Amino acid sequence: MKIAIGCDHAGFKLKQHILKKLGSKYQFIDVGTFTEDSTDYPDYAVKVVEAILGGEAEVGVLICGTGIGMCITANKYRGIYAALVYSDETAMLAKRHNNANVICLGGRMVDFDDAARWLELWLGERFEGGRHLRRINKIKELEERVCGQGFK
Repeated sequence: MKIAIGCDHAGFKLKQHILKKLGSKYQFIDVGTFTEDSTDYPDYAVKVVEAILGGEAEVGVLICGTGIGMCITANKYRGIYAALVYSDETAMLAKRHNNANVICLGGRMVDFDDAARWLELWLGERFEGGRHLRRINKIKELEERVCGQGFK
């Protein structure tokens, strides 16, 4: 499985930790950033999303200071379901119930070993379907109806 991973400066240390800890077990496509110099998180969210939508990667990991900005940015794209993960349970349910194809982590908010564990938990889960599929389909219908229309 190919995993696109990206971060801003606030997520750089956590990204490096994940790559060191899990890089031999999974195939990562690192889209940056590659330093702790200040940068803008939307730039790297877009790179991860484009890797997924372009077929380069199956799933993605986004890391900024809180994970929130990355999550907001990624969820602007049709077909991207990004979830902010902050516990074992949210990691597992992001896949089981929400079929998230991107997880977002807060590099300034979480223990690095916990975050690596959450990534592995998420990768090991499968979407349950059933009642959850009905809800995901409602989200997809909403995407089709409102995405790109803006507010008046």
